[in-house]
Amino acid sequence: MPTRISSQLNNNQTQYNLRRQEVKRAKIDHQIGTQSRISSLRDDPIAAGHLVKYQSYLTRVNNFEKNATTLSDQYLYREGYMTNSLEIMQRVRELAVTGANGVYTKEDMRNMAVEVNELLGELIQNANAVSPDGNSLFAGTNSNIRAFDVDMGAIEGSTVPLISAVHYNGTIDQNLVEVDENKYIAVESAGNRIFWAENQRLFGGRDAREWQAQNDSVISVDGQKIVVETGDNVYSLVSKINASGAAVKASLDPITHGLNLTTTDARQLWLEDVSGSALNELGIIKDSSQHPPYNIGDSVRVSGGSLFDTVIALRDAMFAGDGEAIGGRVLASLDAGINTLVTRVAKSGSEYERLQNDMTRNSAVALNVTGQISREGDLDLTKAITDEKMLEYTQNATLSTAGKMYSSTLLNYMR
Repeated sequence: MPTRISSQLNNNQTQYNLRRQEVKRAKIDHQIGTQSRISSLRDDPIAAGHLVKYQSYLTRVNNFEKNATTLSDQYLYREGYMTNSLEIMQRVRELAVTGANGVYTKEDMRNMAVEVNELLGELIQNANAVSPDGNSLFAGTNSNIRAFDVDMGAIEGSTVPLISAVHYNGTIDQNLVEVDENKYIAVESAGNRIFWAENQRLFGGRDAREWQAQNDSVISVDGQKIVVETGDNVYSLVSKINASGAAVKASLDPITHGLNLTTTDARQLWLEDVSGSALNELGIIKDSSQHPPYNIGDSVRVSGGSLFDTVIALRDAMFAGDGEAIGGRVLASLDAGINTLVTRVAKSGSEYERLQNDMTRNSAVALNVTGQISREGDLDLTKAITDEKMLEYTQNATLSTAGKMYSSTLLNYMR
């Protein structure tokens, strides 16, 4: 039995093939335009999966490199001010040695005190330095304020008010900056550590032998939170502070039986009752309405000051003509402050070098990942253009054949 062929069959097949060719050409044109061989997941599911992972990782690596670059710039600014401060302290020490030899008159000492006072002002200016983006360099995480405030007062031997005290306004919190996958650099920019001269010691004046915690509470010692449980006595508290990891050692005074705290390096103690009132009950700090670091209890004796305290002490001793104090306590404090500042500068320099290594490594990793992205997703442009030309040739041939097949027009029926 003969098969009937519809007069529309050839036309339908021709139209169908033309549409397919147009779709293929459009796909290749899009690939050429984007220079990517993967337009949708169905093009190559495995390569597409790898490509998404590589692109995500490349974004993270680029962010790591940006973080390291920004942080290294901050270290350069900070190190510049710290190095200049070290030069100032070296000059202050020269003046201290000169003033301690006992051959200068009181008038000469007062003239040297004037220079020391100017150096003190420059030191405070460095400590209050800001970065090009307007953030304070030495205020910890509270970077939108001045790191240090000054009090002016009458000084014996001076006819005008001079700087009598310097107070820290910032925080001791550290910023954690990610410079690699789950690798962080802790940025320490607390001015009460960088510009501190001596280990600080607190001697509690209240007998703590009978103290016992009545409720659960939490205290903070130099940024480390310590849980105080109901029933803990002062000996338990001393043990918990020493085991907390804070740069502080606690002990019970053998004479006054008060709680003593000593930093293990040059820094200002930062104490507070996070919840409860354990430190307040021991007389170490005032009530919670007072904020650290200037919330130390009235009965507590404090020793160990900042670079500013040391320079102020030198200036005041020079105004008073006290060469004995300069050659003893003041000079020792200056040496301790200079050693501390040298350590801080060295630490900053080593962290800067680490950042440079991180930047170099991340740059190399980004280059390798970019190559993997190119391998998985980039288009072979030569092959794509060749395929596009072949499709164009095929389409033209199809159109030419269709034109010959359907050469009849309306004019054929008007004869």
